[in-house]
Amino acid sequence: MSALRTTLAVCGVLVLSASGCGSDSLSGSTTSPSTGTSSSQPTTGGSADPELAAALPAKIKTAGKITVGVDATYPPNEFLQGGKTVAGMDVDVFGAVAKKFGVTVDWQPAGFDTIITGVQSGKYDLGISSFTINDKRKAQVNMVSYFSAGTQWATAAGNPKKVDPADACGKTIAVQKGTTQLEDDLPVKQAACKTAGKPAIKLVIREKQDAATADVATGKADAMLADSPVVLYAAKQSAGKIEALGEIYDAAPYGYVVPKAQTDFAAALAKALKAIDADGTYKAALSTWGNESGAITDFAVNP
Repeated sequence: MSALRTTLAVCGVLVLSASGCGSDSLSGSTTSPSTGTSSSQPTTGGSADPELAAALPAKIKTAGKITVGVDATYPPNEFLQGGKTVAGMDVDVFGAVAKKFGVTVDWQPAGFDTIITGVQSGKYDLGISSFTINDKRKAQVNMVSYFSAGTQWATAAGNPKKVDPADACGKTIAVQKGTTQLEDDLPVKQAACKTAGKPAIKLVIREKQDAATADVATGKADAMLADSPVVLYAAKQSAGKIEALGEIYDAAPYGYVVPKAQTDFAAALAKALKAIDADGTYKAALSTWGNESGAITDFAVNP
């Protein structure tokens, strides 16, 4: 599950986005996804490439735009600016990609765990929301790599609850629903707690990342874990209330989510990424959000 934000939601500490503080229930937030949207004409990355434009699916050619499902609660990768306009790293990078195709982008905020099914059903042309590429997702859709990120933990400043990412048994940990951290990382840690005869990790599962961040800032959770760009930006924006904990680990590429049948479109997306890398637009977009360390050069379909 991921754009730098100026609207990171940490209740009482940072500026709240529209999705703000959700339910206090340990089973997850009851806040529904935001309905904000932004349709914009990319302004960087050079002129359209006729060969790429020809590779667009007929639906996109007719509409003149690419409809993208996005969980806009994940600063700095994607977030709602001013409560309604989707902004961030993913927006800037894909805006340059879209210009290579000669189309605009219609960003449609949605719950993170609904985006892949939305792409499969045709509701969205693409899913772009800091999706880590893994075998489970590649079995459902095509994925085009465009960035690399790992997992990072964070706590309140000074780590008052003495959380150890390698041994969080008995601690209260906030995490977003549907993420690699919840589905792949934490189950291994939970199993280790059980094997060692230690108390289980108490999970606070949130619909939105900003709610998980708020849990740490307000003391409802002892720590959180998420993609490294998101955690590092949250710490930077928290006025000293939150700090990164431990090292970044399990680095893996993010991927654009493309319908399984649209292999030609997926290949064209990889080619467009190579083009914006060659003209400097790609790294410039990452640099805007402080994410240039995650740049890749091996853009590929289902790596």
